[in-house]
Amino acid sequence: MAHLITLIPGDGIGPEVADATVRAVDASGAAVEWERVDAGARALAEQGQLIPDDVYASLEVTHVALKGPTATPIGGGHQSINVALRKKLGLYTNFRPVRMLPGLKTRYSDLNLDLAIFRENTEDLYSGLEHEVVPGVVESLKIITQNASMRIAKSAFEYARREGRKKVTAIHKANIMKLSDGLFLKCCRETSAKFPGVQYNEMIVDNACMQLVMRPETFDLLVLPNLYGDIISDLTAGLVGGLGIVPGANMGDHHAIFEAVHGTAPDIAGKGLANPTALMQSAVLMLAHIGERDAAVRLQAAIERVYAEARNLTGDVGGKASTVDFTGAVIAAMK
Repeated sequence: MAHLITLIPGDGIGPEVADATVRAVDASGAAVEWERVDAGARALAEQGQLIPDDVYASLEVTHVALKGPTATPIGGGHQSINVALRKKLGLYTNFRPVRMLPGLKTRYSDLNLDLAIFRENTEDLYSGLEHEVVPGVVESLKIITQNASMRIAKSAFEYARREGRKKVTAIHKANIMKLSDGLFLKCCRETSAKFPGVQYNEMIVDNACMQLVMRPETFDLLVLPNLYGDIISDLTAGLVGGLGIVPGANMGDHHAIFEAVHGTAPDIAGKGLANPTALMQSAVLMLAHIGERDAAVRLQAAIERVYAEARNLTGDVGGKASTVDFTGAVIAAMK
């Protein structure tokens, strides 16, 4: 039987990269059927809800979604749709593999970078608990719990053992936030003791940023609270070509949403210029998750072949191809 997958195209360039990715997944040989639902600005305009009820209804049936980027206002307006979905569905692990694609020219092209980010996805400052104490003074609460910290640490170490990775680095600021980040470190240390075959170390977040720029090849798996994970996952994406490249997965005990980590890019929406690589590589993770591993390998190999040949790349990575041209080249590489 085919796997039923919820498709959330998103805003801006979302529908373009989502359509491209659907074409690529369908060409991979995977047995997939898509159930399309809208969330974001379009859903708000047409249905009066940012996340309509049919989104959750679909996910309760499929348990798996492929999602394009959705817009989040800055300094006001509605809550992030991504944050809302993660909290509602208990998607406590944000997983972002960061790998160099062949032939892509970056400042670190000479390094075979292969990192993985495990970011706690449900609390920290992203709990959104803010209030004005008195006029001109705003307080935002950083929430760190033992339960969430243990879950993300366990996810990172289990992945390391399963995939044969060598080292897990916990990123923190426990020298200043001794209770909150101290609790996060305590949970990472306790988890590490259960995985003696995996090397474990710790690094203060500001030093980690410097070391990632100077010696990124020394890192393997990183496990982080929510805010540091958000910042460092974008930093590491910059090492391998930017947000248009790197995939993402939001995982919980019962649901998983696979999404690109870039924004909606409204300035190029509808112009056929968008790069679908990030969402296509997110779909590779999705295919592996649902057991379509041969299709996942086939799609990943096709993406890498197109980059190695460098004839059909989009403008953001130095080429002149359109979204359709790039997608066609990926599909052709799977034949």
